[in-house]
Amino acid sequence: MSSNEPLHVLVIGAGFGGLTLAHGLRRAGVSVAVYEKARSRTDGLHGYRVGIDPTGNRALKECLPPQLFKTFLATCARTPSHFNVLTERKRITASVPLRGDADPVNSERSVSRQTLRQVLLTGLDDAVHFDKRFTHYERRPDGKVVAHFADGSCATGDVLVAADGAHSAVRGQYLPHAVLKPAGITSIAAKLPLSREALALLPAPSRTGLSLTFAPKGFMCIWHVMEFGWDERGGIKEGAAGNDAELLRSWPGLLFDNTRDYISWGLWAADDKFPADVMELRGQRLIDLALKLTPNWHPDFRRLFSLADPTTTFPIRIATSEPVPAWPTTTVTLLGDAAHTMTPGQGVGANTALRDAALLTRALTAAAEGRRGLVDAIAGYEAEMIPYGFARVKDSLAQNGTNGDDPLHKPVLGRAVLAANRAYFRAVDRIPSLQRKFLDDLYTYRGAED
Repeated sequence: MSSNEPLHVLVIGAGFGGLTLAHGLRRAGVSVAVYEKARSRTDGLHGYRVGIDPTGNRALKECLPPQLFKTFLATCARTPSHFNVLTERKRITASVPLRGDADPVNSERSVSRQTLRQVLLTGLDDAVHFDKRFTHYERRPDGKVVAHFADGSCATGDVLVAADGAHSAVRGQYLPHAVLKPAGITSIAAKLPLSREALALLPAPSRTGLSLTFAPKGFMCIWHVMEFGWDERGGIKEGAAGNDAELLRSWPGLLFDNTRDYISWGLWAADDKFPADVMELRGQRLIDLALKLTPNWHPDFRRLFSLADPTTTFPIRIATSEPVPAWPTTTVTLLGDAAHTMTPGQGVGANTALRDAALLTRALTAAAEGRRGLVDAIAGYEAEMIPYGFARVKDSLAQNGTNGDDPLHKPVLGRAVLAANRAYFRAVDRIPSLQRKFLDDLYTYRGAED
């Protein structure tokens, strides 16, 4: 771009990837505006815990202002001490000690989705426009891109970035042949306030860790215990480290974030285990369904289901992207789930979106500074993003239980697979060399950028 014609980037969607891109571009001096369909900064976000791995940490450190990256670290929940594998009868199959979070980048962090969103919105008040539902775009003869919104308004820029999630309206127009397919998995999620009673219902290692339950008929459940540096009133806890306490006291996002210490759970299985109308259910009806589906589970686990706050429940049908061959590059591009929707397997969806944001920041900065042509810079981004993005989609489908075609969900074969999984994790729990390999493989993958 020439010096008398500064680059202006339009980002559709204020998710993790879109906001991280906005920060990165701002740090580089590139003009950016974000358009989000949610009506306010507290609306429109489902899900609770997300694990930010070294890939995500690197991207956040690269794109965020240094003080905001420190705030991100201060707002993370206490890092899990163990990865636990449980049976539905509350027996511990394995409890593997996890590595700590002393390294600000090369570690795994537990984050509340709502809290991370508030962190990423910090400092972007004038750049993020809410209540803007994207309808379509058009390209002008002068090369500009115009985004149109449901309220009749429009915005003009040099680049349009689709960061609007799995059901991207931008992708629907730009790549109409790109489709999502059902992964064959349905999930119910909810959370409950953390209390002594609730905590006591979990096995001891689960109270400071994250835990995965393998159960018959292909049912699985994940449990997260999330504890933050602030209390139920939003005040800073006495035990908060000095630097963290000061960062939290000065962070305006805490005014908008109602996240408090909680336990979250997510129960999933193949679609055929759920009623046909599950996606229409809400509130107590979803809690009742979780109880109906788990009649033989330990009473303590069932009690945790029943203690869930009905206002936090939601169902989800897991979807995944079909691989799309590279497309001709233009000044419209995609990142995150808009480009490559993946199942929760390996938990890399959010981290891949952050990686996209950092990579696209570098490409657009090079174009803004005249070091590369604009379309050439975007082409370089897509040439790297498309292969690693769809590789992660494939990886996520290969993980235990996140694909309806997984043998774990088959009526007869599933019993044998469940027994084999339990035997493997019992061995991991008891054999130090196998445990080291399990951890090495886990952390190597979570930090990989190939």
